[in-house]
Amino acid sequence: MPVDTTSSAPRTTFAQLGVPPSLVKALSRARITSPTPVQEVVIPDALAGRDVLGRAMTGSGKTLAFGLPILTRLSGTRSKPKSPRALVIVPTRELAGQVRASLEPMADAVGLRVATVYGGTPYDRQIKRLRAGVDIVVATPGRLDDLIRRGACRLDDVEVTVLDEADHLCDLGFFPAVSELVAMTPTGGQRLLLSATLDGDVDKLVRRHLSSPVTHDCDADGGAPDIDHHVFVTGPHNKLDSLVELLRANPRSIVFTRTRNGATTLASDLARLGVTTVDLHGSLSQGARERNLRKFRAGSADVVVATDVAARGIHVDGVRLVVHYDAPSEAKAYLHRSGRTARAGQSGAVVTMTTTRHVAALVKLQKAVGVTSLHHDARTAPRPLTASSLAVHGLRAYSSGTGEAPRAARQAPKWGGRSADAPRATAGRASSSSSRSADRPRRDDRIRGRGHLQHASAGPSDVRQPPADGSRRSRPARPSRPAAKPSTQPRTAAASGGRRKKPRWTAAERRAGSKR
Repeated sequence: MPVDTTSSAPRTTFAQLGVPPSLVKALSRARITSPTPVQEVVIPDALAGRDVLGRAMTGSGKTLAFGLPILTRLSGTRSKPKSPRALVIVPTRELAGQVRASLEPMADAVGLRVATVYGGTPYDRQIKRLRAGVDIVVATPGRLDDLIRRGACRLDDVEVTVLDEADHLCDLGFFPAVSELVAMTPTGGQRLLLSATLDGDVDKLVRRHLSSPVTHDCDADGGAPDIDHHVFVTGPHNKLDSLVELLRANPRSIVFTRTRNGATTLASDLARLGVTTVDLHGSLSQGARERNLRKFRAGSADVVVATDVAARGIHVDGVRLVVHYDAPSEAKAYLHRSGRTARAGQSGAVVTMTTTRHVAALVKLQKAVGVTSLHHDARTAPRPLTASSLAVHGLRAYSSGTGEAPRAARQAPKWGGRSADAPRATAGRASSSSSRSADRPRRDDRIRGRGHLQHASAGPSDVRQPPADGSRRSRPARPSRPAAKPSTQPRTAAASGGRRKKPRWTAAERRAGSKR
C-alpha cells in the first residue's frame, strides 16, 4: 500500500535538492533556476532510491522530476549494447519526443545517451541505436515489446523504471503490456509512477510493481494552473466564423477536435479563411507530425488543430489559448486538453464552443472536472475576442451544483437560420427569416411544426394555422385518396382459391427463355 508523507520544507534551488553541480549548470544554461512544486518533493525521495508515486497536473515539471534523479544515478558509467539501465514508458510518440528533448541536454552534460523507441518509424534505425549502447530508453509499449521479441533490447540491467502519464497508458488499453514490461525488469529496482490521476488500473500497477512507495499529491498543495475557463455559445451555422474570430484575436492557439477527419477538415477550412494552421493526429506519418509540430514551435503556423491522441504530447511554450471546438466526452479528456496552456507557471485561457442545446451537458462535465466558467453568447461577446476581454465579460456558470445550464443560456433567444440576427419563428405566428431564401421554408419548422412559415409562392390554404378559437392545435386534414380503379388484369388461380399449376418448360424453351 502507498505510504503518504508530508512534503519537506520548500527549497529554492536544485543544488539544495541534491542535484550535482554539472546538472545544475546544464539547467542554468536552459534558463531553469527554480524547481517546481512537484520537483521539490519528488527529487529528494527519488535520489534516495525510494519508489515514488506522484500525482500532478500536466505541465507541472514531471519530466525533470524523474529525469534528474535518473541522470544523477547513472552518471559515471556506460551501458552495455542492447541493455539500457533506465526505462521510461510513455503513451504516445509525441510525449516520447518531448521527454527526450527535455532530458538530452542534461544527459550530454554528464556523458549519457538517450534514445526513443516508438512506432511509425523504421525498425533498423532504432535497432542500430540500441546495439551501439544507450543509457536511457524512452519508449511506447508496443514498439518496445516488438524489439524485445526480436532480441534487439533486453531489460535485465534496468535500474530505474518510470511510468509517465500512467493513467493515459491505461486509458489506451496498455495496462497488460505495461505490466508485463515492468515485470521484465529486475526485482528490487527503483520504480517511479507519475500521473494526473491515481485510480482504476493505475492503482493495480502500483500494487503489483511498487514497493512501499512515497506518495506525493501535488495537486492538493494549491499548485493548480492559472487558467480562465469559458463557454462560448454559438449558432449551428456560424461556429466556424466564431472560431476564426477567436484565433485571429489569440494567435498561438491549439484547437481540439473529436476525430481525425474533423481535424483535417477544420485545418483546411481555417487555412482557406487566412489562418496559418497545421494539423496533428494519428492519420499522419510520424515525420509529418514532427514537421507540423516544428512549424508551430518556430512560429511558422499560428494554430495547431489536434485530436485527443496528441493532447498529452504537445508541449510548446507561450500557448495562451486552448479551444475545444468539439467538446470532449469525458472529464479526463477535458483536463488533459486544457493542460496544453498555462504551463510552467504561466497563465492561459480555455474556450469550449457549444450550442444552446448542449450547454447543460457541458456544465455537468466541467463540474466533474472541478472548474467553473464564464458563459458568452457569440452575438453579444466583446470584440475583439481576446482572452483578456473574455475574462471581464460573460456570466458565471452554475453555483448550486445542480448541473443545469446557466440561467443566461436558458433564457437567451434560440439560434435559428444562418444569421445570428435572425430570430426563430414562434408558435402561432407566421414569419420569414432574413437569412434564408424567401421561397424556401425553414427545414426544422417544416419537420417538427415549431413555426408557421409561409412560402412566398404559397397560398393561404398551404400554411398551417392554429385554430381561431384558441383550442388545441390539430393537424390539417389530409386530402382523401382517389378511389382505386378496377383492375383489368385477370384473376389468378391463387386469388380465386384454386391451385396454380407449375408451368412446364422444355429444354429448348428454357434456353430461349420463353414460356410454352
